[in-house]
Amino acid sequence: MLEGWADSKVFQKLLSAYVPSATRLWNHLPHAWRDAYGRHLHTLVRLRGDRKQFFATFFLRNRPELELIRRIVDQAPRRSALDLSVLACSKGAEVYSILWAIRRARPDIRVRVQALDISQEIVDFAARGMYSLRSVDIANPPEHFGDTELGNITWNTWRDQGAPIFERMTREEIGEMFEVKGDDAKVRPFLKEGISWRCADACDPNLAKTLGLQDIVVANRFLCHMDPPAAEKCLRNIAHLVKPGGYLFVSGIDLDVRARVARDLNWKPVVDLVKEIHEGDPSLTYGWPWAYWGLEPFTDTRPDWKVRYASVFQIGDKAVTEAYLTASTDHAV
Repeated sequence: MLEGWADSKVFQKLLSAYVPSATRLWNHLPHAWRDAYGRHLHTLVRLRGDRKQFFATFFLRNRPELELIRRIVDQAPRRSALDLSVLACSKGAEVYSILWAIRRARPDIRVRVQALDISQEIVDFAARGMYSLRSVDIANPPEHFGDTELGNITWNTWRDQGAPIFERMTREEIGEMFEVKGDDAKVRPFLKEGISWRCADACDPNLAKTLGLQDIVVANRFLCHMDPPAAEKCLRNIAHLVKPGGYLFVSGIDLDVRARVARDLNWKPVVDLVKEIHEGDPSLTYGWPWAYWGLEPFTDTRPDWKVRYASVFQIGDKAVTEAYLTASTDHAV
């Protein structure tokens, strides 16, 4: 019944009046009561949320997630090949972070990456691999830095950012991943190898035909910015990209949508590091319960906790990683 008139003007006006006062109440509740009321409040916020896509991102954004990718890839035979897609790649930070995690652990593996985003402008920026270390006033972000090459690099680096894109990296890690000269940070050549950059829509039903089947598909932190019905349809489409026995990484999505699709399609939740990954991106946990993209607290007392809180799923009939990462003649380096 609620979903039937959630888009009506009357309902939205009621929510607009109720949610601010409910948020103030939540802030003053005893900690023991916050969880249940927070879930109620977040349900209303998701109905009211004005959803739109952002280009904000971070290098090494979710370290436990990168560690799980490393563990999965570490099971591959020597000198094998890996097909990996990153959907909604944004400014490229996630692509380069994943390749850094893989190549520093398994330099023998040939990684073929398909990186795509719906914005051609942002794809072009990501492909260049040039970022600015220049500090700006976050409270008064510049609308543009001019038409110079340096100005455009600074503009795109800070675009939609509420915090520096490098803030989750150490100085040593920046030195490993970038060639730094003044305020410019250029991604090192070994991290740019094997990447095909594309302007494409993750919801395109022909995506699997275009990209081919993938060992690992990363579809993080963009489905939450879509209305739930559209996000569910897109998620089901994305699943067609994954090879039998392959892995789908999908965080930053309405948990009800993800759990429903996972159950319907019989996905196997990966529980290794499940809690650490769920809590590994403070940008998502910080927003709960008053932002539609906020991530509810992890709790293993729910009977469905594995499928609800897993951000990674194994898809298809094959049960172990070795089955789909086995080296073949045409994959040999």
